[in-house]
Amino acid sequence: MGTVVVRIAAFAGRWFAVLILLGAAAGLAAPAQAALLTPYVAVLLGVIMFGMGLTLRASDFAIVVRRPQAVLIGVAAQFAVMPLAGYAVGHLLQLPPLLLVGMILVGAAPGGTASNVIVYLARGDVALSVAMTSISTLLAPLLTPLLVLWLAGSTLPVDAGALLVSILQVVLLPVVAGLLVRAVARRLVERLLPVLPLVSVGGIVLVVAAVVGGNADAVLSTGPLLALAVVLHNGAGLLLGYWAARLGRLPESARRAVSVEVGMQNSGLAATLATVHFAPLAALPAALFSVWHNMSGALVAAYWARRGHPVPAAAAAEETGAG
Repeated sequence: MGTVVVRIAAFAGRWFAVLILLGAAAGLAAPAQAALLTPYVAVLLGVIMFGMGLTLRASDFAIVVRRPQAVLIGVAAQFAVMPLAGYAVGHLLQLPPLLLVGMILVGAAPGGTASNVIVYLARGDVALSVAMTSISTLLAPLLTPLLVLWLAGSTLPVDAGALLVSILQVVLLPVVAGLLVRAVARRLVERLLPVLPLVSVGGIVLVVAAVVGGNADAVLSTGPLLALAVVLHNGAGLLLGYWAARLGRLPESARRAVSVEVGMQNSGLAATLATVHFAPLAALPAALFSVWHNMSGALVAAYWARRGHPVPAAAAAEETGAG
């Protein structure tokens, strides 16, 4: 039975983009049933983030000491490019206020949990990717509410304090709990690691189904315009993230990591915050983003994988003087 579960988890990890698309389709096909999951979105995200914490080790943060420039450039790009891009695209396409706030929430969220897999498939700097996801997640309780207040405060009332508390509850505490559990029960956790993709992918699929199901009419009426907004937002993150790393003279493997980390957001967090603090409609950009960024990430990874392995990060850093 254990072998079967591991195989199912591996399948979920390989085909997560398709599974998330199927989750969105299920939400449209059975909106009333999918919407019943809405009250559990925050719990689902907490489970996903606890799983992320289980995958982390203290050594994952060692890159901050070894190569602080790469981490600083990546995290700065994460919290600068995506919030501003979400705001700009939302205004450019004249989205309604709730959808605009949803775009800003997606942009102000930390890096997505699937990004590490995409960076690995793209033959990028996985250590940098893990560090960026972890550090942006730890910074999110402070930066996400402030960014949303700054960019969306004139559109809708924003309770930054309530946002902070929510992120602490559904992101930071579960991640730290996962870290502690792994430190205390390392052998047990390491036996469970092959199954964790099933938890993460399953949780995200349910979140997407719940949000799409609860907003089925809005998906059908605003679908094409919002889909364009999400594609532009994600594309801006991938492109500008890569160029931020390039301007910072980071090696190619690090550029790929920063590109993916900036372009792929924790859309589950954005959907949860939108549902709890604004309205279910504000969670729609996050749901569509979750579907699209996994598909675009897989395409980008396939493109870079075909181009082969870049120069190893350490060697390239020595050649360019990047730290």
